[in-house]
Amino acid sequence: MDDGKLDALGQTIVSALGGAASAHAVAFNQLTITVDAGKIVDVMKHLRDDPALRFVNITDVTAVDYPGREKRFDVVYHLLSPTLNERIRVRAEADENTQVPSIIDVFPGADWFEREAYDLYGVIFTGHPDMRRLLTDYGFDGHPLRKDFPLTGFVEVRYDDQEKRVLYEPVRLNQEFRKFDFLSPWEGADYPLPGDEKAEPKA
Repeated sequence: MDDGKLDALGQTIVSALGGAASAHAVAFNQLTITVDAGKIVDVMKHLRDDPALRFVNITDVTAVDYPGREKRFDVVYHLLSPTLNERIRVRAEADENTQVPSIIDVFPGADWFEREAYDLYGVIFTGHPDMRRLLTDYGFDGHPLRKDFPLTGFVEVRYDDQEKRVLYEPVRLNQEFRKFDFLSPWEGADYPLPGDEKAEPKA
C-alpha cells in the first residue's frame, strides 16, 4: 500500500478500537498504531478477527528502552495480514512496574517472544503460563538490553575444575584500558617502540 492508503487504514483501525488506540503514524511505508498497554488483548483480537483486517500472523514481540522517559519502554508487536498483504506495528508504553497482559490466548506463538522481552528488558507480562528467563541464567542479575545495564555486567561465570562446579564471581577487568595514539601505521610512531633497538644497525 502507498502512504495514503496506510494512513486511511490507520484512521479506520484507531476509530474502530475506540479508547484502546490513541494514535497512528506512517513511516518508511509501515503503519504504527499506538495503544493502551492494558487493552492489548482486545486490540489483538480485533486485528486478528476483523474480516477486513485479518492480521493473523504474529511476527515478533519485543521492547525498546528510552530511560529518559517516564514510561521508559515501548512494547512493540509486529503482525502480518496475508489478506491485505500488509504488516502493522503496534506499540504500547510501559514502565518498570506496568503489568502488560499476555497475548498468548490470542497468539500462542507469542510465548517465547514475551519471555525474551521479560528476560532482556524486564517487561512484566501477566497471565503468561511460564514467565521465566529464556536466554540468561536463572540467577542472572538485571536485564541486559536496558540502556543503563553496564557493558561489563555484574558477574562473570566460569567453571572451576577443582570444585567441579560453575562459579559466579564479581567482574574483574584483567587488562587495563589500552591507550591509542591514532598514528598512521605507514608513518610509524614518533617514539621508540619496544623491540626497536633490535632493528638498529650494528656499528
